[in-house]
Amino acid sequence: MFENKILLITGGTGSFGNAVLKRFLDSKIKEIRIFSRDEKKQDDMRNYYQNSKLKFYIGDVRNPDSIDNAIRGVDFVFHAAALKQVPSCEFFPLEATKTNVIGTANVIRSAINKKVKKVVCLSTDKAAYPINAMGISKALMEKVIVAESRNVPEDETTICCTRYGNVMASRGSVIPLFINQIKSGQPMTITDPNMTRFLMSLDEAVDLVLFAFNNGKQGDLFVQKAPSSTIGDLAQAVKEIMSANNEIKTIGTRHGEKLYETLCTREEMMRAEDMGDFYRITADNRDLNYNNYFTDGDVKTSSSDDYNSHNTYRLSIVEIKKKLLSLGYIKDELSKNE
Repeated sequence: MFENKILLITGGTGSFGNAVLKRFLDSKIKEIRIFSRDEKKQDDMRNYYQNSKLKFYIGDVRNPDSIDNAIRGVDFVFHAAALKQVPSCEFFPLEATKTNVIGTANVIRSAINKKVKKVVCLSTDKAAYPINAMGISKALMEKVIVAESRNVPEDETTICCTRYGNVMASRGSVIPLFINQIKSGQPMTITDPNMTRFLMSLDEAVDLVLFAFNNGKQGDLFVQKAPSSTIGDLAQAVKEIMSANNEIKTIGTRHGEKLYETLCTREEMMRAEDMGDFYRITADNRDLNYNNYFTDGDVKTSSSDDYNSHNTYRLSIVEIKKKLLSLGYIKDELSKNE
């Protein structure tokens, strides 16, 4: 599918972009374009990979002109650019809106205009029943994706979306924080030991995007079934792996945090297609004849439950350690201690 094709990754210097590169650079793909604002990260990536298939574009999804320049001649787009840290979005919600909502619209419209064949956008579990600015901006991003997908024939540009939970050891996530606290001799700080989060590896995040790429139809949302753990168990697992004796200290929840995260709402589960390891949630593609909203409803009005990190499979500490030990980040940290 990707042979002799050009792929653009927005926000490509992040954890997801690097994971895609490791998957694709040795394939027969023609070119991978990295689009981001950070010239330092681009230069680091250029020096690290030293691969002629990689092309770097400085730009911002908030600026349509810079996207147009990067997207010219592209076959496929993975849209990963986002403001994604909950506290920073909470303090600067308009900035989150500019990047996550308006930036996504800019990417999609440019892709349509430039005849890109397929766009896969990356969302988050925080978009389901959102309570913080990051989740709200991502929820609205998903609405933009569906709305824009209505306006283009599927045989021209297919636009779909993925939604996933916490990616282990990604930028700004809790596992690197735990490791840094251990190495500096500080207490390992957790917000609530009973708080649960989905656990996915970067490879699993790439698998989800590729599944959406191969199976997505206009406006589809894809969710990968994932296990979860409590934050308390995750901290204990990291502590044991690192053979540490740091105190685990509860500091209370941060701005805009939930006790658990939801990947599929009850309303979405009503129309979700179970595809084995994945759910497909089809878009609500009723037309703009608003009268239909009053005359034709949906027979189903409720579902038994949503799909969340409290009711999915809960990993034990032993299982969390096994999952952690599969991560390149953890392997690298352990090798430093040898």
